[in-house]
Amino acid sequence: MTVEVTWWGHATCTIEDSGLRVLTDPLFVRRLAHLRRRRGAVPPQRAADAQVVLVSHLHLDHLHLPSLARLAPGTRLIAPRGATGAVPGLHRLGLPITEVAPGDEVRVADLRVRAVPAHHDGRRLPVGPQRAPALGYVVTGEARTYFAGDTGLFDTMADAVGQVDVALLPVGGWGPFLGHGHLDAQRAARALTLLRPRSAVPVHYGTYWPVGMDRVRPHEFHTPGDEFVRQAARLAPEVSVHRLNHGEQVRPEVAR
Repeated sequence: MTVEVTWWGHATCTIEDSGLRVLTDPLFVRRLAHLRRRRGAVPPQRAADAQVVLVSHLHLDHLHLPSLARLAPGTRLIAPRGATGAVPGLHRLGLPITEVAPGDEVRVADLRVRAVPAHHDGRRLPVGPQRAPALGYVVTGEARTYFAGDTGLFDTMADAVGQVDVALLPVGGWGPFLGHGHLDAQRAARALTLLRPRSAVPVHYGTYWPVGMDRVRPHEFHTPGDEFVRQAARLAPEVSVHRLNHGEQVRPEVAR
């Protein structure tokens, strides 16, 4: 079994499995509001080449309409239930959209995409009604790949996610402090002890940082990937961890 993962920065990854390209939370800009891309070039147009796009939740750095507008016509979008009501601009993209809730499964050719819960605030804005859940996804084809989106640890994580071969886990953020509903490097390593994947790739760190805050707790920007590698080796040494650079690909180990 083979799967190939490319990390484009932040939570944006391409999962290639069974001849299909699955893109996660595309963010293709140098600047977003008060955030500036400090590492890695803006992903090239080929990064937008996908048959399926997964949106984990409605925050601007995960559901970014200008980035979604770079997708080819007909690209299938899978998003949390309630997303189109909370973000009317999704309709104007003209893309086929399937809304899902935890437990829902969507089949796309030889792939199955299952929505799983995430412990994270899924609102579009920092204040306002909770109209759509935050989700993770398990993509099953030749391998089982878990894209966690943005999440904290939760008691039922292992049961909700199930057995997976590859885990794409957030290990940081875009600011000097992580609030509730997030994984840092140590908590992400603890997630490995629950999920027991064959391989893991740290994401959601070392890409965007607030303008003017370069000197404020810079280690929170630079070090989460390396710290995750260190913590994973201590807590889950049986898991192969691949710390990628922006735009780098890997074919992680999967069960035979």
